[in-house]
Parts: sequence; structure tokens; C-alpha cells
Amino acid sequence: MGLDDLTNKAKDAMNSDKGEEISDQGLDKAADAANNASGGKFEDQINKGREGADGKFGNE
Repeated sequence: MGLDDLTNKAKDAMNSDKGEEISDQGLDKAADAANNASGGKFEDQINKGREGADGKFGNE
């Protein structure tokens, strides 16, 4: 199995319903951590970044 095969398997996994769920959980945790670290001062910007990243991962 080559690197291309592994890359394709990873892409397939991320584009599944389970991949969407896992990516959403990770993005939520990252956004929460950033909001906590900034005291909520940049919440709007952090949430926009979270939504932008969500469009790149998963199947939704």
C-alpha cells in the first residue's frame, strides 16, 4: 500500500458521517480553548474561523 492509497483512505474516512462527527468535535474543542484563552474577546472571529475550517473537513 502506497502513500496515495493511505491518503485516499484518510480522505474517504474524513468524508464519512463519522469523520464529520469527529472533525466537528475537534473544531469545537479548539474553538472553546481559543475562546477561553482570549477570555471571549475574539469569539466572533474564532467562530468564523471554526466555520471556515468546518467547510474543509467532513462531509457537510
